[in-house]
Amino acid sequence: MTSATSDESRVEPRGWLADSSLWSLVAVNVLVLALALYQHWSFGSLLMLYWTQSVVIGVANICRILSLDHFSTEGYTVNGRPVEPTPATKRKTARFFAVHYGVFHAVYLGFIVGILRREPLWTWTIALGTALFVLNHLWSYRRNRELDRRGTPNIGALMFFPYIRILPMHAIILSGALFAPAAFGIALFAVLKTAADVAMHVVEHRLLRKVAPAPPLAGPPADAAPLRAPPRS
Repeated sequence: MTSATSDESRVEPRGWLADSSLWSLVAVNVLVLALALYQHWSFGSLLMLYWTQSVVIGVANICRILSLDHFSTEGYTVNGRPVEPTPATKRKTARFFAVHYGVFHAVYLGFIVGILRREPLWTWTIALGTALFVLNHLWSYRRNRELDRRGTPNIGALMFFPYIRILPMHAIILSGALFAPAAFGIALFAVLKTAADVAMHVVEHRLLRKVAPAPPLAGPPADAAPLRAPPRS
């Protein structure tokens, strides 16, 4: 008989080195860096692309919250009050995150527009890079959704993790915009951004996997009497 541990080891990859969504993230970042250097992007164009990646991360997180079957609300409060893990809680959390995350990125976009000035805000190369990030995060979302269905993730953690994911990444990018706007600086800070992106991807996935198992399907009580066939007349 095959043990449960060996079954899980076949389903879940062993360690982050076997995480396909992680390596696809690295591949997309490398392709984006090559595209930026080949097309001689400005730092503003690179910021614009990474802004679109942040938006994609937010949209994927909203879809992930709304697709939860079972979730925990431990330590999560709304207006200072604890809430129950109900569909209404799930919808309210998704709406709150969408508004807060959207305002944050609207302000950030205004900062990028100020950097770009007379440069085009949207080009076909930025659109191509955005499409690559969409494919990567779609793959990651589908994988995370399957993991969520096997456990009971905390909805509060799901709401805040995108900020933990993107803030180190953008802090590195913005510091690069101030100190190294040349081609070498773009390459250097794109590499550092990729490292921060990968590190927070690993941290996020490890922490969100530490969830309770999904509740078992409802069945008859253990002490219920077995069904018997009616006596023949």
